Amino acid sequence: MVSLLGAPALAGDFTIELGGFYSQSDTNMEVTDPTSGLGFTLDYESDLQLAENEFLPFVELNYHFNDRHNFYLDWKQLHRNAETQALTNPFQIEINDTIYDIRAGGKLNSTLNIDILRLGYGYDVIQGSHYDIGLSLGLHTMFINTGFEGVIGVCATSEALINVCGSQAIPRIVDEHVTAPLPDFGVYANYEFIQGWTLVSRAQYFFIKLNDVEGELIDVKLGLDAQFTSGWRLSVAYNYYKVDVDIDQKSADKDAKVADYNIYYSFIGPMLSVSYTF
Repeated sequence: MVSLLGAPALAGDFTIELGGFYSQSDTNMEVTDPTSGLGFTLDYESDLQLAENEFLPFVELNYHFNDRHNFYLDWKQLHRNAETQALTNPFQIEINDTIYDIRAGGKLNSTLNIDILRLGYGYDVIQGSHYDIGLSLGLHTMFINTGFEGVIGVCATSEALINVCGSQAIPRIVDEHVTAPLPDFGVYANYEFIQGWTLVSRAQYFFIKLNDVEGELIDVKLGLDAQFTSGWRLSVAYNYYKVDVDIDQKSADKDAKVADYNIYYSFIGPMLSVSYTF
C-alpha cells in the first residue's frame, strides 16, 4: 500500500514535499479612463509589464494515519513586481471607498502577489498491497496583494473622472483581498510497480459562483516517484494546473470602476520535487 504522495504508507507517516514549476499568467483589472469616463480593462502583463512566465514554488505537507486516512496542506505563490517607465494609459480605480488617480507619462511601480493555500482530507477507498485509489475533499483560499507606487492622486467623489484630481498626491497604494475558502474535489491513485518506484496520479477540480466570486481550479498530475534513501524521495511529474478567478467588487459610486480582478494562470509541463517522510 502507498500513500497519497507515493511513499509507503505507515501509520503516522508525515511527509514534506518541496518543488517548483514555471507558470503562465494573465491578469487584468477593470478601471476607469479619467478622460472619457469609460471603463476599460487594464492588463497587468502588457500594460504594466509584469512577467507573463514566472517560477512558481510550492510546498505540500501530508499526514497519513489509521491506514486509510490522510490530511494535506499545500501552498503555492506567484509574486511579481515591475516598473513602467512611462505609463501609457491613465486610469482611476476605487479601493476601499477611495478613488485613486494614476496618471500617464510618469514612472509606475506595480506589485501583484497571489498566494494559494489549500487544506484537504483524503480517504483510500480501494487498497492493495502495491496500490491505492482514493477521494479527496479540500478548501482553498487565495490571498491577493496589489500595490502601485508613483504619481498617484487621491480624489474626492466629486473630483472623479477629472484629468487631475485636486487632492494631494500620495506615493503608494495597496489593496489586499482574501477570497472565502472555496471547495475542491479530487481523486488520486498510486501504483508501486517496482519496490521503491511508484506511479502517482491525482486530479482535483472546483467551480463556484458565490456572491462576488466566480472561479475554477483544475489540477491534474501524473508522475514517477523514486525512493533513494529510507526517507528521501524524488518526484518527476507532468502537471496541468489552472486557476481562473473573477472577483466582482461593489461600489457606491456608479461612475467609477472598482478594482474588479480577473486572475488567470496556468501551467502545463514538467515539475520536479523532493520529499522527506518522517
